[in-house]
Amino acid sequence: MSRLVTIYGGSGFVGRYIARRLAKDGWRIRVAVRDVNRAIFVKPYGVVGQVEPVFCNIRDDASVRAVMQGADAVVNCIGVLDEVGRNTFEATQAEGAERVARIAADEGVAHMVHLSAIGASEASESDYARTKAAGEAGVLAHMPAAMILRPSIVFGPEDQFFNRFAAMTRLGPLLPIVGAETRFQPVYVDDVAAAAVLGVDGTAPGGVYELGGPDVDTFRELMEEMLRIIRRRRLIINVPFWAARMMAAGFSVLRFLTAGLVRGPLTADQVRNLAADNVVSDGAKTFADLGLTPRSMEAILPDYLWRFRPSGQYSDIKASAAHLAARQDRT
Repeated sequence: MSRLVTIYGGSGFVGRYIARRLAKDGWRIRVAVRDVNRAIFVKPYGVVGQVEPVFCNIRDDASVRAVMQGADAVVNCIGVLDEVGRNTFEATQAEGAERVARIAADEGVAHMVHLSAIGASEASESDYARTKAAGEAGVLAHMPAAMILRPSIVFGPEDQFFNRFAAMTRLGPLLPIVGAETRFQPVYVDDVAAAAVLGVDGTAPGGVYELGGPDVDTFRELMEEMLRIIRRRRLIINVPFWAARMMAAGFSVLRFLTAGLVRGPLTADQVRNLAADNVVSDGAKTFADLGLTPRSMEAILPDYLWRFRPSGQYSDIKASAAHLAARQDRT
């Protein structure tokens, strides 16, 4: 019988790529999610019955255990960028991660992969980064041989980074950003998935791996590259951190007054995160230790950002036609 893996958050941005790769390798996959109906799209990743979305509440022991029964490996991809209701940083990224590892140890699961983030630190002023570190500690306390992956900002067709800022360029001539000089090392989502697969099947040893792509750029440089790809000219405005903190405070008040119905584009915790570089640390285990070579942004971004060009899918055709017309005019 083929091996079984449970992927908590397996329909999320990174989780779906891990599920797709494991399905190709013949694994049976349980995709543990809060909303099964919204995760139906994962079923075609394999043959009939190979990939199944199942309900799970990461905050509940019985729920986590039920979807782990009989699993040979588990992957925890659950994390949040913004707290909503009971799904706080503490409940999902710290307590939830520890719960998955504790139950995996109880069930005798052979391998565990946990998705964390570069910058995870118990000493961080950011609740996001602090709870990521607490989650790592909880995982290692119960599954000391687990593989922990700390990616920098992850990009790919479904990302909420380049897609978000590219969409903003449609709104006007200005592109405001916070932390223009903060450095990032963007990593392609499928490269992160490839690393996770090595941990799931036991090919690579456990430990903490920091995953960054081949390019290290400031936030401003990333936006300049994005603008070049989508062929738009916008003035990049760096919002000072003091102003960003004021904006985040205002959005927080608005959110409170509307009982969460109105959520601003920026939170105080995100501002704190943007103040710190997000790159691979010196001496950390990386893709190289896994025998993997990460792909560059230049090789991937045009494949999905083309839709933000002024003429979308027809941009290259129009450019070619204009070039041809110019040549004819000269002759």
